[in-house]
Amino acid sequence: MSYQSTEAAEHHRLVIAGSGIAGLSAAIYAARSNNEPVVFEGPEPGGQLTLTTEVENYPGFPEGISGPDLIDRMKEQAERFGAVVRNGVVEDVDASERPFGVELGSGTRITADAVLAASGASARTLGVPGEDEMMGYGVSTCATCDGAFFRGENIVVVGGGDAACEEASFLTKFADTVYIVHRREEFRAEDYWVDRVAEQVDDGAIELLLNTELVEIHGSREAGVDHLDLVRHPEGHPTDRLDDPETERIEFDAGAVFYAIGHDPNTGYLEGTGVELDDAGYVLTEGGRGADQTTTGVDGLFAAGDVVDFHYQQAATAGGMGVEAALDADDYLDDVDRERRAAGSTEAAADD
Repeated sequence: MSYQSTEAAEHHRLVIAGSGIAGLSAAIYAARSNNEPVVFEGPEPGGQLTLTTEVENYPGFPEGISGPDLIDRMKEQAERFGAVVRNGVVEDVDASERPFGVELGSGTRITADAVLAASGASARTLGVPGEDEMMGYGVSTCATCDGAFFRGENIVVVGGGDAACEEASFLTKFADTVYIVHRREEFRAEDYWVDRVAEQVDDGAIELLLNTELVEIHGSREAGVDHLDLVRHPEGHPTDRLDDPETERIEFDAGAVFYAIGHDPNTGYLEGTGVELDDAGYVLTEGGRGADQTTTGVDGLFAAGDVVDFHYQQAATAGGMGVEAALDADDYLDDVDRERRAAGSTEAAADD
């Protein structure tokens, strides 16, 4: 891969798209390796962790730490070593030549020797009244992150796939009762999870609210979730049948709501680069053993965190993958430096 002149545009050694745990962890390591990373915060600066009021499972904080505080500390640490964190959204990456062309949402075009996609995934939500106000205060998209805060409460899980069944099963460790709200009669989950949930229904740990949908969340940030408005219809999808006299409206007491209706990876800006995505849009990296686990099929383009990981989706695993990506990028950038030095020596010899 030949390298073009970088004089025509603002140029950076390493551009990191995303300022969540993966992006900032990568920035810390990349800055310490003198790779001068610039981090573009994206449309949701700090990522999903900023929606979590208290993080108790991130190593090193025995008393817990709020999601925004953890992000702020990591940002400060990255900047201490020379990383630059900037407001902005990476809209497009041109991988047809090197350096990469990187277009920002503002219309600015810059270049980069290497690009790290750490733009994460956005949890799907319902958009119902009360949702935005209560997100992080009794409404969550991560059971393993927040479940322990609601011990002894009635907890509602919204969804009907593998994730919903798995999260409901996990939350039985803390809840008085877990209620699965699903808009259909049957789950979309694999048989394993359906059978697992059925066992916990028999044990009284889980109750099913089928053919039911959540339409409003009531509560306050000071006191948390108080109750929910649900609708139910015997044929399912009740929000499509609100005027049907068979549609039942229910006021339901609950202390927390967990959405488990999927995530959408933020990978639109990678279209056309040659990076391979799975059917859901997650980046496929080399994985496996040894080095280059975060490399994609495009030289110089790396990926880490929830943009890759659709399974674990934990802050600690995202951070670890961000570190791996920074180390993989460092090896790649060393090769770039050697190629440039060799090209410079050839040009100097030609001039002689």
